[in-house]
Amino acid sequence: MKPADPPRRQRRKEARPAELAAAALELFVEKGFAATRLDDVAARAGVSKGTLYLYFDSKDALFRAVIEESVLPLIAEVEARIEALKDDPARLLRELLVNWWDRVGSTPLGGTCKLMISEAGNFPEVAAYYNEAVIGRWNALLSGVIEAGVARGVFRPVNVEVLRQMAFYPILMRAVWRSSMTDCGLTQLEPDVYFDTYFDVLFRGMLAASAEEAQA
Repeated sequence: MKPADPPRRQRRKEARPAELAAAALELFVEKGFAATRLDDVAARAGVSKGTLYLYFDSKDALFRAVIEESVLPLIAEVEARIEALKDDPARLLRELLVNWWDRVGSTPLGGTCKLMISEAGNFPEVAAYYNEAVIGRWNALLSGVIEAGVARGVFRPVNVEVLRQMAFYPILMRAVWRSSMTDCGLTQLEPDVYFDTYFDVLFRGMLAASAEEAQA
């Protein structure tokens, strides 16, 4: 008697949306939002297009899933962390920026930065969602830390909006570079080497002078 074939391994139903969102992120970064088709996402995830439509009815919905499952939880973690380190704004600012690089900028999620820069004008609804859900909350976090540092006398009185941009944009552009240029053979400095100099320069400009320095 011929033995029965072993049962085919099936993925858990609840795992499929996450797999589809991960496949969508890969393709959005590789091909761009406009050029990515739902057929491509289904093929990359190893499911039928019909299965994809059980969970997502559009590319916009897939993009939202990428953000909601991967980016928004990180922002929520940071918002909770702020309360624990509110009395040490310099350490908190350092942690926020390094954490963003470790969890977003240096990962496939960093490709969303490139995606927004290149295609936001063609997909205003997607851009508006990203601005509200991600950029607005992240900017508010950084601005809040800088404002707290100024209020506590840790940071020099500065234009908070300007300093927020100066603090974050270099790391943002590292993420865009990583998503755009590494396949061309152009490499970046190792993060530890970069951040040592980056924070040295940043904090030399931001930190308030000590009493001894002010009297010198």
